[in-house]
Amino acid sequence: MAKGDVTRINVGKIPVGIIGLKPLMGKMAETHADKSDEEVCSFMLAELGRDNYIPREAGQDYARALLGEFKKYLGKPFGEVAPVGLSIKVLGVGCPQCHGLAQLVMEVLTELNLPAEVDQVSDLKEIAGYGVAGTPALVIGGRVMAVGGVPARERVKKWLVGAAASS
Repeated sequence: MAKGDVTRINVGKIPVGIIGLKPLMGKMAETHADKSDEEVCSFMLAELGRDNYIPREAGQDYARALLGEFKKYLGKPFGEVAPVGLSIKVLGVGCPQCHGLAQLVMEVLTELNLPAEVDQVSDLKEIAGYGVAGTPALVIGGRVMAVGGVPARERVKKWLVGAAASS
């Protein structure tokens, strides 16, 4: 998979990044354009599930979103849902701790069943704009919550619950 090959889609009301979506749709245009929606969804979930975290309980939402993206790619109409929820950014240049923090945030969001937009920011200028001196850093609702490491799961959980309550 090419670095930077992430496409943002809305899953339900939550925007997420999907690795490898565009190349997969390019291949599928030739092989799956005439397949049933169920076949397309099943294939896309299986293929994209290799490189992306797709929670089991959200499988139907992901299937619908992926099908919509494929239909748009083919030029066919398909409805979309506007994003809502918390805005979360994981700042870092791609180190194991940065990936670990992003994974932790996704797991806690799934556990709490909270809608959120989670962005991984690797652009150094954008990271500097937050005034952080180290990475990884966690930004929830525009507020820097942690810098220089992966905070404890319970602390992240507390921050997310607090942010959701105040939004």
